[in-house]
Order: sequence, then structure tokens, then C-alpha cells
Amino acid sequence: MDSGSLLLLLAVFLGLLLLMARRTQKDNLPPGPQPLPLLGNLLHIIRKGVLKSFLEFQDKYGDVFTVYMGTRPAIIICGPEAVKEAVVDNAKVFSGRGVLAIADSIFQGYGFFSGGCEWKDIRRFSLTTLRDLGMGKKSIEEKIKMEAQYLVEELQKTHGALLDPVTLFQSVSSNIICSIVFGKRFSYQDIQFQELLNSFFEAFVIMTSLWMQLYEQFPHLLKYFPGPHRRIVNLAQHTKEFIARRVEEHQESLDPSDPRDFIDSFLLHMEKEKDTDPEFDHNSLIAIVLNLFFAGTETTSTTLRYSFLLFLKYPQVTEKVQEEIDQVIGKNRFPELKDRANMPYTDAVIHEIQRFSDLLPLGLPHMVTEDTSFRGYFLPKGITVFLFLSSSLKNPHYFEKPDIFDPNHFLDAQGALKKSDAFIPFSMGKRSCLGEGIARTELFLFITTILQNFSIVSSKPPEDLDIKLQNAGVGIIPPSYELRFLPR
Repeated sequence: MDSGSLLLLLAVFLGLLLLMARRTQKDNLPPGPQPLPLLGNLLHIIRKGVLKSFLEFQDKYGDVFTVYMGTRPAIIICGPEAVKEAVVDNAKVFSGRGVLAIADSIFQGYGFFSGGCEWKDIRRFSLTTLRDLGMGKKSIEEKIKMEAQYLVEELQKTHGALLDPVTLFQSVSSNIICSIVFGKRFSYQDIQFQELLNSFFEAFVIMTSLWMQLYEQFPHLLKYFPGPHRRIVNLAQHTKEFIARRVEEHQESLDPSDPRDFIDSFLLHMEKEKDTDPEFDHNSLIAIVLNLFFAGTETTSTTLRYSFLLFLKYPQVTEKVQEEIDQVIGKNRFPELKDRANMPYTDAVIHEIQRFSDLLPLGLPHMVTEDTSFRGYFLPKGITVFLFLSSSLKNPHYFEKPDIFDPNHFLDAQGALKKSDAFIPFSMGKRSCLGEGIARTELFLFITTILQNFSIVSSKPPEDLDIKLQNAGVGIIPPSYELRFLPR
């Protein structure tokens, strides 16, 4: 076959692909940018980034639009009203777990990433067990207060030296979930513990990379090639092995009359329901603990890291928080959760940190569990749905200056905390974050305890600090920085 015939054949092939793409988009799916054959909307997204591209798509196509991840269509739902309509008002239809290629490689359909009705049983059990172990109760507050005191002691040992806070913030965040899952906390000097935390941090950095954006577009092709996606799977396997050893230790010392932690509770349930709940098995336990361990470490520690970067950038905000701490709490006792009701400015600052940081702009994907109609469009069973949380957290109809850090977004004219329907950093509905209550308690107690005891200082003036978030993949991370903790 000569070169002319090859070119003709290629042109016909590409034409057919383009026709198929157009035909697919006309099947009453929501409107969206025209996809290219094979590439989908990749070039649109790479050129301007996920957030900017999706905000532009929302302006052009409305609160519900379609994008193509390679050849796979995905529905993007924007704004608090549309999100609520989908995952709260139509919770049953939108409660499936959508495809996230890297998560499938790690969890292999177990735990919270299981399909069918299994995830409901697992989530219900997990939520009940976490509550039994103190989530939302005084006991978990006491664990967080104690960890905050350990952190203060550790920061005092630095004697005001310049440091990167990544490791310390990871340690305190992780120790809370470790106390619930493993029944113990780890020393900040524990080498194996720090290796795990380093693995988490490396994995999260990879997940925010451009490579992971490409991998999610073409997982069936790229999985055969070397790349950072394989590194994430290896890091996850290392953590699974650590968890498996802890599970084995629990099995050897298990007392059915006195479950100590999440692993004990799961093992007892697994034995009791082995004939009726086959999804409660060893693989599911490993997957659930890995999910809780990673999510409970990285989301809170990343938020803390960005919090103190913002405190350095806006010293006037830090001063007002410390003034409120001094007035309400003083210096003779540690902060308690009940103090939050009397500290509206501090509470507003923490809300604004979460809104402004917007760590998981698309959350985790959902999946439509049956053919359905949504806002006049047909959504077929099995299609992936993303909740574009940024379109709520950065919504100008709810926040006057959405791209500016301003605690006044959450304060009314009288200086009281003002709630907003668009504040959904933990998502909403049946697939919302299990650890929301713990995370909110951690942020308040860790931030107030640190600022009660220390002044923070950077080697750079505030105007030279870079607070631009780095985003290209699944999540967002703040830039690296160093600071000093000086006793007050």
C-alpha cells in the first residue's frame, strides 16, 4: 500500500472516530466542549488546567456539562444547588463509586471502593464503629488535645530553628487516626512511622502531578508503561504490608469481650457475619484501614500546612486569632472544643482556610447506578459523575471575593459566624467524607493550641511568600516553606 492510500485510510479512520464522538455527545448527554478522537478533552484541560478549564466550561455550558476523559464521557456537576439535587435529593441514583484508575490499582474494588450494595454495608459499619470509638464524642477530643500537647513539647525542642512543618503536621494528624484504627499512637522519632508518612507525602505529591492527570485519561494504555503510577502502587503495597502485620498482631491478642480499636471491631464482625456478609474479609479490612490511614493523614496535615503559610502571609489575621485565644482561653489551660462557640473569628478563619485551599476540587468520582434524567438530560447507568466542589467554594454568588483569602466571608455584620450552603469541602450526601467531624475538631484544636503557645516567623517578608497552590491532578498541595515557632 502506497503512502497516499495510507493517508486516505488514516483520514477515513479519524473521520469515523470524530463522527462517533459527535454522535456520542448528541445522545442527550449534557453539553460540553467538542472532544477530539481518542484524546477527548485532554488538550482543553492541559492548556489551562483543570480548575480554570472547568470554570470556563461552567460559564459556557451551565452547571451540568460533559467532558471526555479519553474516550470516556464524564458528567461534571457544579454549584451547591446542583450538587445537592444530585447526591442528596437523588442520593440512591448518584451513590455509586465512579472509576478512579489509580484507586482501582491500589484498592482493587475492596473497602470503600467496592461496588454494588457492598459499600453501603461497609460504610455503615465503619461509621458506627468510628462513633463507638469516640468520633463526635469527648473521648476523641481528649486524644486530639493530648496529641496537641505532644506537638507543643516537640516544637519547644526546636528552640526557634527554621523548619519545614510537613513531618510534624503529618505526625499529629496521623496519630489521631492511628489511635482509632491501631489503638496506639507513634513517637515522632519512630523510624518506621516516619517512613510511612514519607510514603504518604510522596504518593500525594504524585497524585497532584500532570502525569496522574494523563494517567486518569488513558489508564488502559499507560498502565503497561513505567511511570509514577507504578510508584504509587508500590508505596501503597508497602503500607498494606505494614497494616497486614498490625492485623496479624491483633488477631493473636484479640479479646472478643473487649475490642480495642477499629481493627478489633472489624475482625469480630468478620467472624460473626462470615456466612452472611462475605464482603467483610481480610482484603476489605486492609483496604479500609489504608483508606482511613491515608485520608486521615494527608487531608488534615495538608490543610494545617497551608493554614500556617496563610498565617505567615497575613500576620494581621494571625494577630486577631491570637487575641481571641488570649481573651477566651488564656494561657493557663489548653484549648477545648467548647471554646469554638465563643471564638467566631477563629472559626471563620478556619472555614476560610478550608474554602480557599480547596484541596480536592473534584472530590472522588461518583457513578450513576441506573438510567436517569437529571435537569433535562439523560444519564446512562454506569456513567462517571464528578462534583466540581471548587464551583461551590469559589462561587461569587456566595463569597464576595472568591479568589481572595478573607475570613469575613464567614462573618456577619455583628461578627458572628455566618454559615454558607456553598461551604462543602467534605462534599455531601452518602459518599461524603467519613472523617469530617474528626478533621474539624483537629483543625480547631491543633491551630489554637499552636498559636496559643507560639508566635510564628518566616525568613521572608509576607509580601514575598508564595501562597499559590500547585494543582495538576487529583488534589492540590501548597508550596514548600519554612518557619520558626517562637514561644510566646
